[in-house]
Amino acid sequence: MFRKLTAIEPVSLVPAAEKELYSLASEVVLYDDIPADNDEIVRRIGDADAVLLSYTSRMDRDVIARCPNLRYIGMCCSLYSEESANVDIAFAREKGICVKGIRDYGDRGVVEYVLHELTGLLHGFDLPRLHDEAEEIYGLPVGMVGFGTSGRMIAEALRFLGADIRYYCRAPKPDAEAAGMHFTPLPELLQKSQVVITCLNKNVLLLGEAEFAALGDGKVLFNTSIGPGFDSAALERWVARPGNWFFCDTAAAAGPVREDFFTNPRVVCRNVSAGRTRQAFVLLSEKVLNNLRSYLAEN
Repeated sequence: MFRKLTAIEPVSLVPAAEKELYSLASEVVLYDDIPADNDEIVRRIGDADAVLLSYTSRMDRDVIARCPNLRYIGMCCSLYSEESANVDIAFAREKGICVKGIRDYGDRGVVEYVLHELTGLLHGFDLPRLHDEAEEIYGLPVGMVGFGTSGRMIAEALRFLGADIRYYCRAPKPDAEAAGMHFTPLPELLQKSQVVITCLNKNVLLLGEAEFAALGDGKVLFNTSIGPGFDSAALERWVARPGNWFFCDTAAAAGPVREDFFTNPRVVCRNVSAGRTRQAFVLLSEKVLNNLRSYLAEN
């Protein structure tokens, strides 16, 4: 059991999961707002030996060094790599602190978001129609840039509806090839796809001026990554050209764009995170608790 567990900010646990925290620590402190700076984070952690945080704050070297009692940091958000994490995992390891994160908890909502926006654009539901006639997803050339869990789920959903799927990632996937989805070099994928969907890890930027030139005009780009998967200035120039559409669920997915970027009628941003659903919060909670239980069982 932990001596003291502190959640330094809202971490999206469902009520039953919050209640279970009290069986894992002698003392539990849950904050309901985001700390303003490192000093406030350190004050909130205090003498706790376990801490939880979400994606809205950072625990860098300075914070970790000033919290000598810590032995566990639980990330209640996606951990894709040490480099992209909002915790200095390498420094925590040096200090003997275990850092555990989660992933793959909000993907179903992202799949539904893509289907909703794409069918709306093709049919003219709630959006101007892409072409003169209503169209189905059947036969639609779709390029997936990034083919992890969410990218694969989106591709399989679109493939089920008859889309022609190409994908680009580090290496071909034999099971995807067997299912009729084809690994394609990025320039060719961009050129041949009517719709391109980026599903990349945080801080992975694959699309620049050359890639947008290969994509060309009259195309549709979705970004379902946590952050931009492209050079944002290049995106702005591409969207300004005729017939190009850009979709993202939150403004952060567009990156550092001009203030008037979202006033473009061919830029569609709902400003609601598609992955933050009731079911996703349940799954997030289960994974956070499993990480805590696993650590305590091993230590």
